[in-house]
Amino acid sequence: MSILGTRVVRTEDPLFLTRGATYTDDLVDDRLTGALHATFIRSQVAHGRVLSVDASAAREAPGVVAVYTAEDCPDLAPLPAGLPMVPPAMQRPWLATDKVRFVGDIVAVVLTEDRYQGEDAAELVSVDIDPLPTVVSTADAAKDEVLLFEEAGTNVAAVFGGPPPEDFFSGCEVVVRQAVKNQRVAPVPLETRAAAAAWGEDGRVTIWCTNQGAQQAKGEIAGWLGLDPALVHLVTPDVGGGFGAKIGADPEYAFVAWLAQRVGRPVRWTENRSENLLGMLHGRGQDQLVTIGGRRDGTVEAYAIHVDQEAGAYPRVGVILPTLTMLMAAATYAFPKVHASARVLVNNATSIGAYRGAGRPEATAAVERAVDMFAAEIGMDPAEVRRKNLVPPFHEPHTTPSGATYDSGEYVVALEKALEAAGYQELRAEQARRREAGEVKQLGIGLSTYVEITGADTGLGAAESAELEVHPDGTATVLTGTSPHGQGHATAWAMLASDQLGIPVEKITVLHGDTDRIPRGGGTMGSRSLQQGGAAVHQAATELIELARQRAAEQLEADPSDLEVDLTAAGLSVRGTPGSGITFAQLAEKEPLVVQTRFEAAAPTFPFGAHVAVVEVDTESGKAELQRLVAVDDAGIIVNPLLAEGQRHGGFAQGVAQALLEEVLYDADGNPQTSTLADYPFVSPTELPSFELVDMATPTPINPLGAKGIGEAGTIGSTPAVHNAVIDAVAHLGVRHIDMPTTPMKVWRAIQQAQQEGTN
Repeated sequence: MSILGTRVVRTEDPLFLTRGATYTDDLVDDRLTGALHATFIRSQVAHGRVLSVDASAAREAPGVVAVYTAEDCPDLAPLPAGLPMVPPAMQRPWLATDKVRFVGDIVAVVLTEDRYQGEDAAELVSVDIDPLPTVVSTADAAKDEVLLFEEAGTNVAAVFGGPPPEDFFSGCEVVVRQAVKNQRVAPVPLETRAAAAAWGEDGRVTIWCTNQGAQQAKGEIAGWLGLDPALVHLVTPDVGGGFGAKIGADPEYAFVAWLAQRVGRPVRWTENRSENLLGMLHGRGQDQLVTIGGRRDGTVEAYAIHVDQEAGAYPRVGVILPTLTMLMAAATYAFPKVHASARVLVNNATSIGAYRGAGRPEATAAVERAVDMFAAEIGMDPAEVRRKNLVPPFHEPHTTPSGATYDSGEYVVALEKALEAAGYQELRAEQARRREAGEVKQLGIGLSTYVEITGADTGLGAAESAELEVHPDGTATVLTGTSPHGQGHATAWAMLASDQLGIPVEKITVLHGDTDRIPRGGGTMGSRSLQQGGAAVHQAATELIELARQRAAEQLEADPSDLEVDLTAAGLSVRGTPGSGITFAQLAEKEPLVVQTRFEAAAPTFPFGAHVAVVEVDTESGKAELQRLVAVDDAGIIVNPLLAEGQRHGGFAQGVAQALLEEVLYDADGNPQTSTLADYPFVSPTELPSFELVDMATPTPINPLGAKGIGEAGTIGSTPAVHNAVIDAVAHLGVRHIDMPTTPMKVWRAIQQAQQEGTN
């Protein structure tokens, strides 16, 4: 029986639960002996002209080895915007020169012998900034009255598409339009950003840093510093969460390497939590305008979405996120007409980057709100509207009006499974009873169907590398270009190799994150790991068997075609001749038994699902509590259900948190209001019910495993389901829409406003 599809316990966990992980800040390495500690001095003003930076007092402080301001770094060219559509003037300086553009902009850096000395010395750096007017909202940024980059002449970083035709909604009996906010959120990985760097006598630099792809991070750092990539050795230790915000490198990592070269000593940096909330890439940050039109029988005829995307002060990967929102605008629906457009604007806030789902959750949140509002407008059950408009089952490629080509889908089946598991009709009956009784705690039922794109080309190609070697002692080593940070790659990749070779999982070691040993790799993002990295391991095992077959044929004096894999013996045997075989370990005794391969996917895959959320809302306080979350998440063939369920659970938690709690807030002057975990709430187990998982598997033909991505699906489906549920709980009171997060204050105010409007 195949090991694939079984609940193999994570092989990573015994070490994590005993010795603990080795994160970048934990590293003990001879090359880091005597390392200095970097402390970045960050602007406390969101927008202003830098008049002076006086570091004289700090340079005299105990333990201070050096202080660098912009004047001390003339050889460092500004960081390019990095994306061809962004105006070249929107560059980020390593250290603020003429202006600061957000609270957290770096103005100086202190190097000290001990970490605590850096915090003390940083207080002695005097920064004189003349404040300028700020633009925080996309609406204000779009006016171009206050420019972050005067040379660019605009705050618009990119434009995608234009308005829909004037007659786009002509003929529709009902047209509903609503502004929807997909709020800015913070990734909050348990491990904050950290880096260390040391230069060798050979002129090469070794950089250790927390990231989601060593090879990509290496390329970015080499480019920023103008180094030959061969001179950069990047190592990724254990990583304590990423959620998209650790894709590639951050400028601070490259700066640490530059500082180490400048002072001739190793340098380390680890940010604290407040610095992380200020400086690490944020997610989401979209102001959406959705318009949906159709007939009163529930048929949707046209859907349009326009996105104003925050870029933050310096455009980074967030610039391209709206293109994914636009691509997935049609979602699971067979709408005959779909139009999407977007505009990206810089504003005086932290830069926006990828966050679990990266553009796809935003698309789903928008269309699922639109469908619910359309259903409310025509007085039809939202489940029935979805049934009428979902794409029928397909197992051949299906191309949407927004340009995505889905591989396979059973959207109606997923919805029906979720509704049945939730007991939808009984829930609606209970809701009606509470409404009739006028109870304080009202029931809300929220639905969402979703489809997302996974394994898309990340810019490095839709491919992944793998190396597999069997050793004479019967163990094996897998080198992978993926980068685990909680997903369980060591377990899954060992299962894939074991399934074909017969070598026990516990005898297979999986290594990653060292660019000298693994020069090529795509990293881990966009739910690509299993379908590309896992497929590469599967391919490597297949190729190793073929290599072993040729060598064994010579030793056994048999035709290669007569040799078959003996999983029990972890080797090859002559077909029909018991006891005639040779093990892979024995073959490795004579010469290395190793293969290197690269798997390239022909296309991305499109996992899908349906969620039902049940909430209780206290109509006197506005507090919403999640009672149930029923989830169908179809990711194709599942290699390890235990790992997949863990990914789903984590995704649900993040999605629920965005719907109910999380939001990065700035005041009108660009001052962060959520710079500590006392101010920035996220869910804990006490706010979450036991999730109800419903299994469904529609294989994909795109890769030999039949697997689709699962890492982001839970976030995509849960957020709109919970969001819709909260609004549904108070819809009978006249509430039409509430922007996320649906905090008690927002819900209470929406109820009060609806009641006032109802009495006028």
